[in-house]
Amino acid sequence: MVVEDDEKIRAIVAESLRKWQYEVLEVTAFDGIEDQFRKHEPHLVLLDINLPVFDGYYWCQRIRAISKVPILFLSSRSQNMDIIMAINMGGDDYVQKPFDLSVLVAKVNALLRRNYTYQDEALELRHRGLSFHLSNSSVEADGHTAELSRNEFIILQALMRNIGKIVSRDELMHALWKDEQFVDDNTLTVNVNRLRRRIAELGHDDFISTRKGMGYIVE
Repeated sequence: MVVEDDEKIRAIVAESLRKWQYEVLEVTAFDGIEDQFRKHEPHLVLLDINLPVFDGYYWCQRIRAISKVPILFLSSRSQNMDIIMAINMGGDDYVQKPFDLSVLVAKVNALLRRNYTYQDEALELRHRGLSFHLSNSSVEADGHTAELSRNEFIILQALMRNIGKIVSRDELMHALWKDEQFVDDNTLTVNVNRLRRRIAELGHDDFISTRKGMGYIVE
């Protein structure tokens, strides 16, 4: 689903993705983006920030309220705060205009691959009374369940697949955002703390430990 109000950019992006055999929905009415999302249920959203009516941050929040679908922001904004805000709002990646189409397609391929290949792996990971359900991105303990965001899902999966081993901040940053050098290091801390709170609400306050200067570990 391509949400871009610049008709020329939208057409070029759509054409490039169709060459890769993707079905592309080009949004042309910008006052009912959530309705179109619900109707077509896309597997990925390319979302501009500067849009008519409401901006991309608003629509990202609306989509995040109902779906964990990967969202890739496209924007001419280049300030770090814009990028950090896009990610903290629930975006999975950020491409600054003008961009190379081959880079954009590579990011689309990577997001789809990372988000839709879990069905071939173990569907549940268990440790210390906590069950992590990969199929629906949720954690369960003592009869209570909490749903995880996409970033929380990736962090917990990395930690629970390495029980007893320290997973470095660099490893987690790479798993979340690949080679995006502009991602603020504090953004990882924010995501880890959110995951900790989510798990603490299930009665596991000390599930994730910090190793200062090294990373995080589930023991």
